[in-house]
Amino acid sequence: MNRELSDEVIVVGAGVVGLTTAVVLAEAGRRVRVWARETGGRTTSAVAGALWWPYRIEPEALAGEWALASLVVYEELADRPEQTGVRLVEGVHGGLRLDTLGPWAARVPGLAETDEGLSARLPLIDMPVHLAWLRERLDKAGGTVEERVVTGLAEVPAPVVVNCTGLGARSLVPDPAVRPVRGQLVVVENPGITTWYTSEDEAEGGASAYFFPQPGGLLLGGTAEEDAWSPEPDPDIAAGIVARCAAVRPEIAGARVLGHRVGLRPYRSAVRLARELRPDGRVLVHNYGHGGAGVTVAWGCAREAAGLVDAGPAA
Repeated sequence: MNRELSDEVIVVGAGVVGLTTAVVLAEAGRRVRVWARETGGRTTSAVAGALWWPYRIEPEALAGEWALASLVVYEELADRPEQTGVRLVEGVHGGLRLDTLGPWAARVPGLAETDEGLSARLPLIDMPVHLAWLRERLDKAGGTVEERVVTGLAEVPAPVVVNCTGLGARSLVPDPAVRPVRGQLVVVENPGITTWYTSEDEAEGGASAYFFPQPGGLLLGGTAEEDAWSPEPDPDIAAGIVARCAAVRPEIAGARVLGHRVGLRPYRSAVRLARELRPDGRVLVHNYGHGGAGVTVAWGCAREAAGLVDAGPAA
């Protein structure tokens, strides 16, 4: 196989994990194309609240390392928030304590226990801006994005294919271990809230209270409904979200509703970050199953996936 052909990689999936992986590969000198059925604002990543935190992702030890590697990148990107969509914002994880978290937590700068919970200054990412920035960075590195419907990974004509399809891996691999965890958000006019908040308490069905101040409004959440597939906002769920958030900050109760969002988190009992050597000599690298933490671990997982692309024969 000639050098030019062997350098070609097709990344399937254009969410934050797919685009970040494509950027890392392209900047390492690979010829990268991204194939995706949905791009930009139509991806699950685009509707994420996008606070950096290892939420609903396993295994915790590996996720913590991937998250910390990504945190370093986001801290740098926060120097250019208008371009990258990344800001460092103060907030509190209500009711959470350090002794309930893994060793990774001790390495998060400024994470401290208070009477309310854990306070920190963490990356909060405006996802539409960030996805557009990733796309531009990929373009500058010579990569391309194409809207294509892929019905099977074997049909992708490249010597190396990287599978970043999230929930789509359920049918494409196929991998029934990937399951949706439905998240619903309400976007309201921000009544002047400048800090983020999450609650450790989850009611039946994964109902909780959290809010993130983003440039386009205050994002209110949320839900974590396992095996729920509906992409349509539920008015009763939305009303419950507003009520729970208003119980924390009463000024939210009167805020004008700007919109509703629903995303299906691609949860798996363990992230699949692995390499396969196909019988025809082609390489398939899997990078999916990040649950509610795709943004949080994107750079750490992208670098590991890039390393697998360049590794020797699969075990």
